[in-house]
Formats: sequence, structure tokens, C-alpha cells
Amino acid sequence: MKAFAIITLGLLLSTVQTFSQKGLEDGSKYGHGEDSIQCLKNLSLYTELVKQDRYDEALPYWETAFNECPLSTRRLYTDGEKIMEHKIKHAENQAEKDKYFDELMNVYDQRMKYFGDHSRYGIPYIKGKKAISMLDYKKDDSEIRKEAYGLLKESVEGDGESTQPAVLGIFMTSTVAMFNDGEIQAEDVVNNYTTIIDLLNAQIENPKMAKYKGTLEDLAGKIEELFGRSGAADCNTLDRIFSPQLDEHKEDLPWLKRVSRLLANEMCEDMDLLYKVSEYQHNIEPSHSSAYGLARMYLKSGDTDRASGYYKEAINLVEDDGQKAKYYYQLGLVNLAGNNFSSARSNALKAIEANPEWGQPYILIGKAYATSASAIGDDEFTHKTAYWAAVDKFIRAKSVDPEVADEANNLINVYVKHFPEEKEIFFQGLEKGGSYTVGGWIGERTTVRSK
Repeated sequence: MKAFAIITLGLLLSTVQTFSQKGLEDGSKYGHGEDSIQCLKNLSLYTELVKQDRYDEALPYWETAFNECPLSTRRLYTDGEKIMEHKIKHAENQAEKDKYFDELMNVYDQRMKYFGDHSRYGIPYIKGKKAISMLDYKKDDSEIRKEAYGLLKESVEGDGESTQPAVLGIFMTSTVAMFNDGEIQAEDVVNNYTTIIDLLNAQIENPKMAKYKGTLEDLAGKIEELFGRSGAADCNTLDRIFSPQLDEHKEDLPWLKRVSRLLANEMCEDMDLLYKVSEYQHNIEPSHSSAYGLARMYLKSGDTDRASGYYKEAINLVEDDGQKAKYYYQLGLVNLAGNNFSSARSNALKAIEANPEWGQPYILIGKAYATSASAIGDDEFTHKTAYWAAVDKFIRAKSVDPEVADEANNLINVYVKHFPEEKEIFFQGLEKGGSYTVGGWIGERTTVRSK
């Protein structure tokens, strides 16, 4: 009888334990028996408090649910983020911040463990969120930055075209930061950038993302700008990365466009890669960047007529005013080199119209005036008046664009020495400070000055 009683007691205890297992122990959503009731109770209590933004009061109920029924609901983790972010924000000291930061990281880790197989918000998605939080709170910690960078890379590789735009943006900023820290190479920056831009372009073209198209395009523009300022996209690096890939991509229009755009943005000129990419791209689909590449190619070979034709085609195809100004300016330089002064000025003025705050086109006009001085008028004095007009343009250049001030000042110092002497001005019946119209093709009003 005693043995039977012991056996019966053992079975009873076993039965009770079975019916009071926690979800953590048996892999169920809520556990069983009393524990199931307690789990549901804690979930209900903390959820209601979170809805009211009463995060401090919600914390103990949430912690119990987090620890005892981690499979209950995905919301357990999204709410956990809110609670921990609140605790970090209102922490009284750094030690307390660090404590809740560690707990926030645990929220992500446990979510990956129990909900990592979610079809849309699985492990890659969670890694992206975790990385963003790491950089939000610990961006000054180099080890944290490295870990976050790795998580972002894995997130992008895992989610592909479904990657959250915020993750793509932070991945680019993290990439540039890691490059600046010397942790990754320029090639890594270029490769990450091309991956990010390709994914963003796919999202922009996705009809399901139509309502976000403007936001995505704005993000793509900012990423392009960040990449351009990174210092990683120098011409040698681009050549080293993309030249070996050219043959296999010569009919791959998206690849050709991307490489062509990168080369054009960096003004990579005397490169076989640029010429070949431009030819392949232009054969498939003409664009401003491919036309620019062909213009540079024919300019290098000495065929200025064909080069000028492609510059004009690039100008007609480009929409960005800043890029259009660069094309007009370079066409003006071609004109100047061929002593076609009037066309040089015309294209420089169009560059100014496209980008009024750029000083180089004014310098181009000034050089055209100075170079053509011997053709202005029919005597030594009228030749020299061209230098007045030239210096006017150099002065104008530095007034609109401080970045060209040094070059403009050097040119002013050179050409004021070619001004007429005071006695020459007197013999012409003119007065210093008076108004004068320079003749010939220049035809501009200027001020009488002596050297």
C-alpha cells in the first residue's frame, strides 16, 4: 500500500507538472495549466499599459511574458523594443543605459530565435533593425559599428529587393563610416553602393511601391550624393573593379548605365573603360552619360567635330542643370582650343545659365577674350582693350564662386600687365574710369584702365 501511495503521488506530481509547464519549456505559445493563465494575464496587462504609453508599469509584466512564453506572439518583441527604447531614453546614468541597451539587443536575439522563420519579417529583417538600434545608441563604439555593419550587410543580402529602405540608407552611411575608419576598402564601398542603388531602383520600379516612389527616389539621390563625397569612387578604383567585368556585361544595360554614371560623376576622362562602356551603352540606348563618354573618346583621338557632336547630344539628353553646365563648359573648352572664340563664349554663357554660381565659365570667356586680343581692332591700343574685358570676366568669376578666386587672381595679375599705359589712353582721347566698348567679336562695354 505504501509503495502504491508513493507511485500514485509520483504520477500526480508528474501530471501537475505536465499541466503547468511554461511555454519556454515545452515550445507552446502560452504553456499549459496555471502557467498558461499567467502568461495570458501578463500579456494582457503589459499590452494594455503599452497602449497607454505606460512603459515603466508595463515592464515587469512584459519581462515575465518575455521569459516564460517567448513563442506567444511577435508583438511581444515589437513592444519590447518600445519599452527598452523608453528605458534607455529615460535612464538616469550610463550604467542604466547600458543595461537596457543590452536588454534591447536580447529582444532582437530572442526574436530571431523564436520568430526568425517569419516569411516577411524573418532573420534578415530583424538583423537590420538590430543594427540600426546599435548605431542609434552606440555609434561611437568602434566594435559596435563593425558588428552593425556586418548585420546590415547580412540583412541586405538576405532580404534583397524586400530590404527596408531605412536599412539600405543606414547601410550606405555605415559603409562610408567604415571606409573612413580604415576598416573596409574603396572596392567595398563601390560594391555596396552598386548593390544598394540596384535594390532601390528595383523598389522604385515596383508597382507595389508606387506610393513611396518619391521617397525612394529622394533616398537614392542622397545615397548617390553620399557616395560621391566618400572619396572611394576615384577613377582608378572604378577601373580596377569594373574593367575585368566588362566583357560579360557588354549587353547588360543596367550594369552599363550604372558604371557609365559613376565614371561621368567622377569626370573620369582618359580611360578605356569609359570609352568601351559608352560605346556598348550607346548602341543599346543613347543617354547623356554615354554621349559624354563618346565625346571624350573622340576628343582624345583628335576628332573634335565628332566630339562636339556628342557633347551636344549629351546636353540635349541630360536633365540635371549642374551636369548640363559641365557639358556646356567642356564644349566651350573644345571651341577655345580650336580658336572658335564666339562659340566658346556662347557655350560658356549657357553653362552660366544652367549654373549661375559656377565661376569656371566666366574664366573661360575671359581666356577667350585675352587669347583673341590680337584680332581685336587694327592697332596696338585696340588690341589691348580686349584685356579690359578679359579681366572683367575674371573679376566676375571670383565674385560668384570663391573656389576659383586663386585662379582668377592669378589671371588678373597676368593680364593687367597688358593694359595700355596712361599716355596711350590720353592719346586716344579717353579717360581712366570712363566707359569703352571693346570692338570686334567681343562687343562689350568695359571700363578704361591703365597698367
